[in-house]
Amino acid sequence: MGNKRSIWTQIGPPTGLLIVLLFGWQAAAWLELFDQWMIPSPISIVQEAIEIWPRLMEHTEATVQLTLLGFAGGSAVGFVLAALLHLIPGVRTAVYPLLVLSQNVPIIAIAPILTMLLGFGLLPKALLVIMVCFFPITVAMLSGLMNTDAQLRNYLQMIGVRKLELFWRLELPHAIVHLFSGLRIAASYSVLSAIVAEWLGTNKGLGAFMLISSKGFMPDRVFAAVFIIVALSLTLFGLVTWAERLIIRWRPEKEVR
Repeated sequence: MGNKRSIWTQIGPPTGLLIVLLFGWQAAAWLELFDQWMIPSPISIVQEAIEIWPRLMEHTEATVQLTLLGFAGGSAVGFVLAALLHLIPGVRTAVYPLLVLSQNVPIIAIAPILTMLLGFGLLPKALLVIMVCFFPITVAMLSGLMNTDAQLRNYLQMIGVRKLELFWRLELPHAIVHLFSGLRIAASYSVLSAIVAEWLGTNKGLGAFMLISSKGFMPDRVFAAVFIIVALSLTLFGLVTWAERLIIRWRPEKEVR
């Protein structure tokens, strides 16, 4: 009962606020406070989405495929890179500043280069999503690996535990909590980066659908795609949070967000 109350406490207020905002938006449309050819009402957006539902789902499927591929790849790269940076101090000193520098390059500048090198297929778009997702995972996990219990680490080293065994038995279990923090951030970024990747020369995906719809002056379709993108982001974020609760059973529930 307490768990249900806790969940409702978390989702109730934002859900109520969202309903109020949607109602206010619809009321403003009824009162003709703005032109619907510019900003359609929620009802007209839903009606348009229902009318083109099969096509919308086809584009959604392409975006989901790209998002999951990029998120999985970014998670794997982030995990391996954090482990290497931690286990090989010289590599961390040389590589970490370059990783930080790489995040200051706009993805809209990297994307055309990847397209010219690798074509217009799935690979350059997946690489773009991976490049966005791996960094928060690497940073979060590396922070967890470097901040384990110093006394316990010293004790294990005193009894002869080797560095790799120390990593698997102490440092990695401690870093799992931090790893999921990075995964939640990457989950939010993955959908948005997939949309940006789809703007770069493809005819499939919600990003391409939004681009075509905006050029055709069909804002109701653009907003329908935006609502689906938000739903995808929240769903992926929720799945990561659920996985965290499932895996980290020893962690106090009040600390899991």
